[in-house]
Amino acid sequence: MGRIRTYVRRFVLSGTQEDPSLVAAAPPVPVREIFRRFWPYARPYRRWLLLTLLFVALGPAIEAATIWMYKILVDDVLVTGDFGLLGWVILAYLTLTILDGIVSFCDEYLASWVGESFLVSLRTEFFRHLHKLSLGFFDRRRLGDVISRLSDDVDTIEDFMLSGMTSAISYVFQLAFFTGALFYLQWRLALVSLFVVPLFWLAARFFSRLIKRAAREERQRSGSTNAVAEESLSNAALVQAYNRQDFEVARFHRENLGSFSAQMASTRLSATFSPLVSLIELAGVLVVIAVGTWELSQGRLSIGGLLVFMVYLSQLYTPIRGLSSLLNKIYAASAGAERIIEFLDQRPSVIEREDAVTLHDARGRLEFDAVSFRYPDTDRDALSEVSFGVGPGEVLALVGPSGAGKSTVAKLLLRFYDPDAGAVRLDGHGLRDLSLHSLRENVAVLLQETLVFDGSVRENIAYGRPGATEEDIVRAAKDADAHGFISALPDGYDTVVGQKGRLLSGGQRQRLAIARAMVRDAPLLILDEPTTGLDAESGNRVLEPLRRLMSGRATVVISHNLMTLREATSIVVLEDGRVAERGTHPELIERDGIHARLYRLHHSGAETSAPSGANLSGQDSEPC
Repeated sequence: MGRIRTYVRRFVLSGTQEDPSLVAAAPPVPVREIFRRFWPYARPYRRWLLLTLLFVALGPAIEAATIWMYKILVDDVLVTGDFGLLGWVILAYLTLTILDGIVSFCDEYLASWVGESFLVSLRTEFFRHLHKLSLGFFDRRRLGDVISRLSDDVDTIEDFMLSGMTSAISYVFQLAFFTGALFYLQWRLALVSLFVVPLFWLAARFFSRLIKRAAREERQRSGSTNAVAEESLSNAALVQAYNRQDFEVARFHRENLGSFSAQMASTRLSATFSPLVSLIELAGVLVVIAVGTWELSQGRLSIGGLLVFMVYLSQLYTPIRGLSSLLNKIYAASAGAERIIEFLDQRPSVIEREDAVTLHDARGRLEFDAVSFRYPDTDRDALSEVSFGVGPGEVLALVGPSGAGKSTVAKLLLRFYDPDAGAVRLDGHGLRDLSLHSLRENVAVLLQETLVFDGSVRENIAYGRPGATEEDIVRAAKDADAHGFISALPDGYDTVVGQKGRLLSGGQRQRLAIARAMVRDAPLLILDEPTTGLDAESGNRVLEPLRRLMSGRATVVISHNLMTLREATSIVVLEDGRVAERGTHPELIERDGIHARLYRLHHSGAETSAPSGANLSGQDSEPC
């Protein structure tokens, strides 16, 4: 038996192999635990499930009654020649057929409604959970695999929880009605016919583990394929610029071949299991025919009884076979459920306290007090005992070489991470004591990468404050020097800007982002290299809107922009995560330290040729 098992395993799983490009496998979860985790999501639909079960029970009952009509037709009409009953048999058959159609429609429609509603709820809750996770989670995960779990793997849970459960109950009712009919007709023959049940169970148990293994790899391969597709297509410009189309196609083809191999392994399992079950069914039918013929010759069974017995038997094998296949289906669906549970078990690294304070109308006074922080799975502090402060109307510029920890300051300020030591305070409140929602409502951000959604100009500006009126949106656009180009667009504020705003220029996207920050009207502003990637003219054009945006707010700027450096209330120079220097721009230039060296590096030879207040380097070369 062990050799047979080894042979079958090698045969059905041939072609699948370990692949380092595969996304990590989800930890295995027992079937009972999967059911326990996802059953609460079906709570709003349980009363409808009960109604579905009623239809599920009526279906086999009507089918059993319909089959019984054949016995009456043969034994009481054809054999006896009493055709007076024929009209009643036809009427009963017609009535049962119509009733079966009504029940079948209600069952299918209601089951589909419950299943799709369950999917909507579960997928929405899963999506909500993903957005609650910290940014570090998304830094470690491939986006295509996350999307694969959100779409395909969630579907398998409905198969597991509802469709599978409904099918199982339907099979149980069919077994009950058809088995009862068999025993009612001839109990000896019924006992003989059931000898195949253990054989079905053994076959299903034998194949279930192999099916689950193949299903796990298939789900992994699907996630990897989606991840490669998302990475490649989202970087289409880079791919084409470097003529790497053939490489990307080959990479995508390689992942597809892996998915193909996993799918074929699953197909081989089904193709092997199906004829085996058919052989078991054939064995049962042959034995019943032999014993049934003997019972008929002994006068213990009528011709109509034998014919109907064979029909009931064929109907009985359907749920038995269905239960066997359902066991395999459940194991296959559990592979997708395991991938969802893996993400549901993830917890954000930043957790809001139950007694968190809601901050209303913050003034915007920010303090970093001896803050130290190290990213997970790294061996070096990103920040070490960093202290500074900035208040309303003040501008703090953070400068320093790449990797000095400047953007880490912004992430801690938004509480994407919590410091390992020290404290970050807003208006005297430690950020850990504030609710995340109220903290971020009091902060406006202009990121190094100008993020724009595939929607209208109006929707992108209003994203900063959902309740913004048309007047607020237009005023913000004018303050951001964006109203002019917006009005010139084909549909004005209703113009759709395309994915990531690719239908707009870099300067237009940046002014749209400035308008979004302006409509938010938050007391604390973070500018993370706001002119990166813009040419000298575009960079110079956004400076005046930036001045208006910064006016009256506490502003933290990560930039080498000359205007910012000259107008900054104070400059903090970071090096290797520590505060190396601090002071005003003239003071730091006079000290001739790190800041002076960086300033000369970025602005050497440009200061005399560019107008005052311009971005002298043409573009900010320092990465975030």
